[in-house]
Amino acid sequence: QVQLVESGGGLVQAGGSLRLSCTASGRTFSGYAMGWFRQAPGKERELVAAISWSVGSTKYADSVKGRFTISRDNTKNTRYLQMNSLKPEDTAVYYCAARGPASVGVFTQAHEYNYWGQGTQVTVSS
Repeated sequence: QVQLVESGGGLVQAGGSLRLSCTASGRTFSGYAMGWFRQAPGKERELVAAISWSVGSTKYADSVKGRFTISRDNTKNTRYLQMNSLKPEDTAVYYCAARGPASVGVFTQAHEYNYWGQGTQVTVSS
């Protein structure tokens, strides 16, 4: 069983930055693909960024390309989402998700992930 815990959310002004962290407990991320999703009030959950386990291939939503970066630190069993140049429309609850074990490739759909964190609120003020 993989338990995911997000941290790093908060309130920031437009143009600011935040770094979200997702740590796995119960086992390591070894063999697990990982994604960051977000859900704003009244909207469906959407992919923000995803990363494969093997070679670290990444995929980003068009709305965050060039501003957000997904990364991993296997020594700390943690995945990160660095968010720069934040906009009010980035306001949402952000979730990390994991698919595994033995995942190959990058996964972009929420239903493809079998483990989810509890979410962390990101609020960007104008």
